[in-house]
Amino acid sequence: MRLNAPKNITWWISLILAVLAVLGKFIAIPFITVNAFWVLLVGFVLLWLGTFVKGL
Repeated sequence: MRLNAPKNITWWISLILAVLAVLGKFIAIPFITVNAFWVLLVGFVLLWLGTFVKGL
């Protein structure tokens, strides 16, 4: 299995989702605070897909 570097946009989107999830634990952000775990999970799954799927 060959790993690929994710595209810049994929990396930035996953980073923004992760930062929002962490901030949502400390600051009340309407949608993010309630679903912080799922937002963080989506960010990491997106980063994982960017690593394993070529061109994402």
